[in-house]
Amino acid sequence: MNNLAIATIILEQLGGKRFILMTGSKNFVADANALSFHLAKNKSRAKYCWITLDANDTYTVKFMAAADKNFNFATVAEFSDVYCDMLQSIFTDVTGLYTKF
Repeated sequence: MNNLAIATIILEQLGGKRFILMTGSKNFVADANALSFHLAKNKSRAKYCWITLDANDTYTVKFMAAADKNFNFATVAEFSDVYCDMLQSIFTDVTGLYTKF
């Protein structure tokens, strides 16, 4: 599977186009086994989210904030061993942004 396919699957598991519309997320980037994107204003101070597919077919989800002007990042929240059906609820719990009606 190529990078774009994995990122597309992650986005679909988050809710696809509805996720983008409901959360205002933007600047999606596909990386090796990962998807990252910029978050709209939310209840946490997180500005970025990284979701990485792990070898055991679960995800690691990190919410990050820019720590300084040199683009160093501080972790706001991190979750390991996340199953695909948990992605939306974790996202909502951390950001307060709903992913579906």
